[in-house]
Amino acid sequence: MSDLAAALDIVGSRWALLIVERLLEGPQRYGDLQRDLGVPTNMLATRLRELEAAGVLSRLPLRHNTRAYALTERGHALRDAIDALGRWGADPT
Repeated sequence: MSDLAAALDIVGSRWALLIVERLLEGPQRYGDLQRDLGVPTNMLATRLRELEAAGVLSRLPLRHNTRAYALTERGHALRDAIDALGRWGADPT
């Protein structure tokens, strides 16, 4: 498997990079991610589990039995790739 294929195996699923992009702003609660991204709840739960298993994000315990999600060092390493994809998407040519 190529390096690109290995990366896409982790972050190539629908919603994965949008979740990571949102978490680049800082830790987020599940409900806030769901509301802000508009991702279906079952899909969000699946993607969060996958990204956590891949070491891209971690769960942070909060009060009242709630959790927030934050990027790990591995997740933060995706910033340049996400920024580049955003620039590419904004280029009309």
